[in-house]
Amino acid sequence: MNISVKAEYALSAIFDLAMRPPGEPVRIADIAKRQHIPQKFLELILASLKQGGFVESRRGAEGGYLLARPAHTIMVGEVMHYVDGAKGRDNRRKPESPFAQLWRRVDDAVSSIVDETSFADLSRAWEERQARYIPNWDI
Repeated sequence: MNISVKAEYALSAIFDLAMRPPGEPVRIADIAKRQHIPQKFLELILASLKQGGFVESRRGAEGGYLLARPAHTIMVGEVMHYVDGAKGRDNRRKPESPFAQLWRRVDDAVSSIVDETSFADLSRAWEERQARYIPNWDI
């Protein structure tokens, strides 16, 4: 499975929004800075994700982007397929290769994982990992 830079950035942007309190818009510049995404490219990605129904935008001084649906209903695979379409599959493989069936099974296994993983799952797992590394300054 190949993942384009655009898909990687889209996943990072939605993950960033999933980590924020629901209903609070986030500025593009803030997402770009936290996720290390070029802001102009992020603007295009978010516009596409808005058309896809993943995010919505709010105008004004307190405006920005937020998830259009709850994070537990947005699957990683759904976003990947929307952004990359069929390009997510590695089509360079030869169908007559002795490994063709193996690679198909690997692709299917990866697809089942990303299709069953929500952004709420990712957020929860990330917060748990980060909580383990909080330094204890007690002396």
